[in-house]
Amino acid sequence: MNFLKIVIVLAITLVFHNSIFSQNIQFDNPIAEQRADPWVFKTDDGVYYLIASVPEYDRIVIRKAHSINGMKDTPEKEVWHKHDKGVMGHHIWAPELHRFDGKWYIYFAAGEAENIWNIRMWALSNASEDPLKGEWKEEGQIKTQRESFSLDATTFEHKGKQYMIWAQNVRGGQHGTGLVLSEMKDPLTLTGPEVVITEPDFSWERVKYNVNEGPAVIKRNGKIFVTYSASATNDNYCIGLLWIDEDADLLDAANWEKSPAPVFHSNEDLKRYGPGHNSFTTAEDGKTVIMIYHARDYKEIQGNELSDPNRATRARVVQWTESGFPDFMQNQGD
Repeated sequence: MNFLKIVIVLAITLVFHNSIFSQNIQFDNPIAEQRADPWVFKTDDGVYYLIASVPEYDRIVIRKAHSINGMKDTPEKEVWHKHDKGVMGHHIWAPELHRFDGKWYIYFAAGEAENIWNIRMWALSNASEDPLKGEWKEEGQIKTQRESFSLDATTFEHKGKQYMIWAQNVRGGQHGTGLVLSEMKDPLTLTGPEVVITEPDFSWERVKYNVNEGPAVIKRNGKIFVTYSASATNDNYCIGLLWIDEDADLLDAANWEKSPAPVFHSNEDLKRYGPGHNSFTTAEDGKTVIMIYHARDYKEIQGNELSDPNRATRARVVQWTESGFPDFMQNQGD
């Protein structure tokens, strides 16, 4: 076999292997019981950290593993606890773990002990090499131009600039939450302008509550995609999709496009109810995109949906359409 044929055979083998690898990844789902709003951070050397809401909404916990499946049985550590009074005293929700310039940050939402729905975004920092070690310092509130109900901050880099997306009540009253985007001066400071890139427009975003929340960012195929969650956190909870061309002005709301239908939602045949509040990571191969999200395996909930503890963290492979869009494979199980 000549050199050219060897190269061709190796190339075909590599493509075939990568395709089979992505199709055959198996997860021992759920990878974390009673953990909602999951966020996974993967380091450059392949360490996975899982951070998520706990049913008591009173603390922040992190677990560490060298594989996604490994997070299922690894012990977790409490790194911060709510205050007994005042701000950061109730509804400790949706923490996310990020790293900038050698320092760890946790963004999370919290209400006040005496006013539990007065929810705002807060930050912690830690200079340790390992976020399970060292001391977590309270950095205060992430201040927005609108002083209103706000939560679910996430951040991403694009063309040398850092951006934050979060959910906020931008119209007051019962209008619910939209997603707001701003450039960042540093990990704790927004520079503005603060642009609303989506609000609950469609009926599937307005079941019981008018909600767009839980943004997660993935960049691929010349586009920036943002998944988000909509409606009440029962079986109506579902995932929508925004996208923008990577060369467009991110801070011009007119450049953002939005799917008119949810891209991932309850599937009774698969016993998957209320999937939502996802994040993205990659498999151990460093290439295959994995969606980490929460869902329940039953529909009927006793009492308020937020009091039900059984949203569990799951993982699944994301495929891609010929047009370059993420395919969440609505009719396939985990």
